[in-house]
Amino acid sequence: MFKTSLCDVLGIKYPILQGGMAWVATAELAAAVSNAGGLGIIGAGNAPGDYVRSEIKKVKKLTDKPFGVNIMLLSPFVDEVIDAVYEERVPVITTGAGNPGKYIARFKEIGTKIIPVVPAVALARKMEQEGVDAVIAEGTESGGHVGELTTMALVPQVVDAINIPVIAAGGIADGRGLIAALSLGAQGVQMGTIFVCASECTAHNNYKMAIIKAGDRGTIVTGRITGHPVRILKNKLARDFEKLEKANVGAEEYEKLGVGRLKAAVVDGDADYGSVMAGQISGLVKEIKPAKDIIENIMKEALIAIERVKILAKEE
Repeated sequence: MFKTSLCDVLGIKYPILQGGMAWVATAELAAAVSNAGGLGIIGAGNAPGDYVRSEIKKVKKLTDKPFGVNIMLLSPFVDEVIDAVYEERVPVITTGAGNPGKYIARFKEIGTKIIPVVPAVALARKMEQEGVDAVIAEGTESGGHVGELTTMALVPQVVDAINIPVIAAGGIADGRGLIAALSLGAQGVQMGTIFVCASECTAHNNYKMAIIKAGDRGTIVTGRITGHPVRILKNKLARDFEKLEKANVGAEEYEKLGVGRLKAAVVDGDADYGSVMAGQISGLVKEIKPAKDIIENIMKEALIAIERVKILAKEE
């Protein structure tokens, strides 16, 4: 059912990747998604190598299916994270916040698949030239760090520009989104926000409920002044960010306000002054349920979407 070339490349049943969200994407969630037929991903974030290594070992005890690690290349611990991922022979890595070029040859030695997140066509082309296995074209609808282009605009342009598989991300939370992405030429999708609300996700319940209560206009992009914009749910922290923007403060003061706020939301459950990173698709997320149920529902919805299109085609 909807098996694409990406499924063969990664050894997965369904063309669905779980986003490697810092503090959120732990071993428990990654294993649950992989066991359900997708590709579960551990989010390394700014964590040290020892933590990432322990999460990898935990995943290996919870699943025998392929899984991945998301590596944030701007992390102060990136080199030790790279070492941990290499030594543990992780099947797949996704990367963000930089160019993984200098690590590609090393990972190719052990057969690890390398999939960077790209916000634009130029970077997608460069990544293909450097030998990555696929790219994640992530639109500005996504939660967390975002680019400028929408998913609908970005994905088909990246598909037309390169010859390796493209994974669509940003604004996708159900089977309709999966079919839309495949129609644009993508070989799979990456979903983050929907998996925050998986029962296996260890994020605080307050974080999950904030997503469930969010509406279609429930998010805002903060931090443009810093050059690293971030989409979060509207809350008291978001209002404080807006006040700083109106006051035309420097980037340093703005960044200071954000220090530790993601952990405060995910771990401590501070949904008021924590950075509740979530995508514009939050309004579609209505309940907490197991990752297996999430994925199975997505695939059922995809079949319904296909049938709807077939009916329209017949009517013409």
